[in-house]
Amino acid sequence: MKTILIVDDDEDLCSLYERELRYEGYVTRSVTSGPEALGFISENQQVELIILDVKMAPLNGIQVLNQIRKRDVYIPVILYSAYSNYRRDFATWFADACLIKSSDMRELREKVEEFLVFENQ
Repeated sequence: MKTILIVDDDEDLCSLYERELRYEGYVTRSVTSGPEALGFISENQQVELIILDVKMAPLNGIQVLNQIRKRDVYIPVILYSAYSNYRRDFATWFADACLIKSSDMRELREKVEEFLVFENQ
């Protein structure tokens, strides 16, 4: 089973994403800060995909993305934010996808499937 790490400072959203993705058959783990995410990734080499919120503290999602890329350039990272203005930052180009949060999670589920099915080919 594929493991997805969800990084969002909103615990309710983490629960929602976990529920939706577990229903699709994925193993999920969630953390609520960038430092927690980096610690989890360092300790667990079995993360196949990361869903990463942009607006967080003390590290924002773009800073976390940069740290992830220094460690592993191959793990797919989806920046998932309610705000689109972060796309102006060229550092977001290191993400594999940038999606806008929506109550309809179809786009997120489809992108997750795309990355994890492609990985098996």
